[in-house]
Amino acid sequence: MRAAELFIGGLGVFVPEAVSVRAAVEEGWCSAEEAAVHGMAGAAVAGEVPAPEMALRAARAALDAAGGRAAEVGLLLYCDVWHQGPDGWLPQYYLQRHLVGGDALAVELRNDANGVFSALELAGPYLGAAPAERPDALVVAADNFGTPRFDRWRSPVLFGDGAVALHLSRRPGIAQILSIGSAAVPELEECARYGEPMFPPGATTGAPLDWAARDEGFVRMATDRSDLRTALLNTEKAMMQLASRIVAEAGVSFDDLTRVALTNLAPDSIEHRWLENMRVPPGRTTWDHGGAVGQLGAGGPFAALHHLLETGQVRAGDHVLLGAVGYGVTASCAVVRILAG
Repeated sequence: MRAAELFIGGLGVFVPEAVSVRAAVEEGWCSAEEAAVHGMAGAAVAGEVPAPEMALRAARAALDAAGGRAAEVGLLLYCDVWHQGPDGWLPQYYLQRHLVGGDALAVELRNDANGVFSALELAGPYLGAAPAERPDALVVAADNFGTPRFDRWRSPVLFGDGAVALHLSRRPGIAQILSIGSAAVPELEECARYGEPMFPPGATTGAPLDWAARDEGFVRMATDRSDLRTALLNTEKAMMQLASRIVAEAGVSFDDLTRVALTNLAPDSIEHRWLENMRVPPGRTTWDHGGAVGQLGAGGPFAALHHLLETGQVRAGDHVLLGAVGYGVTASCAVVRILAG
């Protein structure tokens, strides 16, 4: 859909220091063969810094960049992929307590790599009807994957820790979201749970999470089922149709895109079919940044947008396409026009 007067007033990130894959191999945390699966150079590792604390730091940076308008935030959307803190505790209220106060609506969203895109789709209509005293929204995404049940170094996707925050307003800011949308292929929902019971939840049993075994098992099953093979083909079709629609709704063409920022995945991952179909060369992506910090949960493409802005790789008038594919399976895209820089 074409976004109506949706602006990024401030963009903040917190990405801790990265640990190289070479160091991980030398330490015996993974083998060279396991590292070759994802093809990344390193991953940001937060140690014992909780995800909500990273979120708070990124949110403060976003609000500072927007002029410190925390009191004007009426909607707080907190996106995550992995566990955030004590069972039964909700992380969005940590930010509400320390940032925006009790008059804002605070909600947690868990929609895998699509989280921030989904939050933007929800925030847009809110901003169109928000009360005058609380006209803005704050979208935050944060994850720390360094927990006992999860081995980032042996996963088929190298997950990095970090947080990103966007202050949203109907007033012009550093960038404008021109269009945003998503498309789902729900026939593939089982790929995220293959081989595991739905109850009791794995997080309550202490069993380690083996994403590689899930993926391999689902692929084996899919080779024997025509409906799943068709669904996998439909995923690529849906991705390209979505990207074409979102770019057209933004009033630009693929040739007008200065840069493309996707979730930080291996160069041969399904998301990079976008690049092949759009004929986007690797030099116009943000892989140089993403391959060094890992897949940053729900906010990776927007952390990459922050990197482009901070390093002067985009300037006023440029257009950036952001995209993600998450379990569901859901694809998300947005086109952003840079207004400052």
